[in-house]
Amino acid sequence: MAFDVEAVRAEFPILQRQVNGHPLVYLDSAASAQKPQAVISAMSRAMETSYANVHRGLHTLANETTEAFEQARASVARFIGAETDEVVFTKGATEAINLVAAGVGARLQAGDEILLTQMEHHANIVPWHFLRERLGVVLRFAPVTDTGELDLAAMGEMIGPRTRVVAFSHMSNVLGTINPAAEIIAMAKAAGALTLVDGCQAVVHQMVDVKALDANFYVFSGHKLYGPTGIGVLYGKRERLEELPPYQGGGEMIATVTEDAITYADSPHRFEAGTPAIIEAIGLGAAIEWLNGLDRPAIAAHESALYARVLDQLSGANWLRVIGEAPGKGAILSFTMEGAHAHDVAQILDRYGVAVRAGAHCAEPLMRRFGVTSSARASFGLYNTEAEADAFAAALFKTQTFFG
Repeated sequence: MAFDVEAVRAEFPILQRQVNGHPLVYLDSAASAQKPQAVISAMSRAMETSYANVHRGLHTLANETTEAFEQARASVARFIGAETDEVVFTKGATEAINLVAAGVGARLQAGDEILLTQMEHHANIVPWHFLRERLGVVLRFAPVTDTGELDLAAMGEMIGPRTRVVAFSHMSNVLGTINPAAEIIAMAKAAGALTLVDGCQAVVHQMVDVKALDANFYVFSGHKLYGPTGIGVLYGKRERLEELPPYQGGGEMIATVTEDAITYADSPHRFEAGTPAIIEAIGLGAAIEWLNGLDRPAIAAHESALYARVLDQLSGANWLRVIGEAPGKGAILSFTMEGAHAHDVAQILDRYGVAVRAGAHCAEPLMRRFGVTSSARASFGLYNTEAEADAFAAALFKTQTFFG
């Protein structure tokens, strides 16, 4: 199936607008991707035609909405190669990681070790710090090389008899590095450690099969996947989910409640207390089905070609430092500009209609690893074009004149 970027762009209403008198060049998809009309329409249609609360109603609207909600769960399950009862809806990947950390923490004790990496997003650091503060567990961080790759040899040596959890990003939100998830999971499994994979970036840019990876837990968010905010996914092996205590209490997550005792529902509903993000889940299901209708390998090749095109145009820019040059990396360009703060770079680029992210990207340990306090980041999505790549490179050269 051929990939027609112009046809795809036509499905994103926001891409038709201008910013500061220039056509919008949106290069911030790693933070949050734009939404196709299919998602917008699915969410509007659900609110306009059949909205009701899910699962417990017996009337037509409740049944229709429940069916759409659970169809979305089934779409997620197919998308990552899971069973439907292994898919828990959360309000985001951050909540999914917190849910696992809280549950796993109930069985940890002082001196137990959790192995992370220097390239983790804060969402995959802070919940484990809670366990360090409250239980005395030890956090260890696998190092990152100068090119932005995980030092796998060092990581393997850090996995030991006290390692209880290995939690890592499948694809770095700053470096674009794609980590060998199956290899890392195998190392952890050999030591008897649980694994949690942050897949927020990876699921957008490559096919993911959680069963082939053999991960215990895999998390991602909807809004980076061309879906809405307020919805995320926790995949857990059925037996691992059964081991976790409920994360929150309320309606839906119980089987029975008496004055003296409670019993809990089976997974996934045991972890979905209260009214869920109904419309958002339906939107995520629509995003996944829309994405499945495209040629995913062709999209990946398209994004990589855009990244390479920009790098080629910037090859002689000795005032630019690229952070993260791992082989086979995803289409994320993090950089610093000599004599300029990343925030200033982003604001000047915005004058030319170019939207990039600037700051620490919720990855302060990684920033320190590379000796910077912040960086600018351009992240390419399936809707970006060669003309936009050229416009970005040209805007960078114009921006440099402010500081050169």
